[in-house]
Amino acid sequence: MIEGHVPVADIRRLLEERPDAVGLAVPGMPYGSPGMGPESERVAYDVFLIRGDGSTEVFTSYTAA
Repeated sequence: MIEGHVPVADIRRLLEERPDAVGLAVPGMPYGSPGMGPESERVAYDVFLIRGDGSTEVFTSYTAA
């Protein structure tokens, strides 16, 4: 599953790497994430990998632009 404004590059990486997980999530609506304003003005945010047991880990970190 994909929840939130997850960048396409992260979805592609998830499909290529096939980690033991149920999906990716970006909590909230961070400015500069896909569909949320220009990437050139992005705030820092993380994309989380969600494991089958409900635990999460950072899959990708995006720095502020």
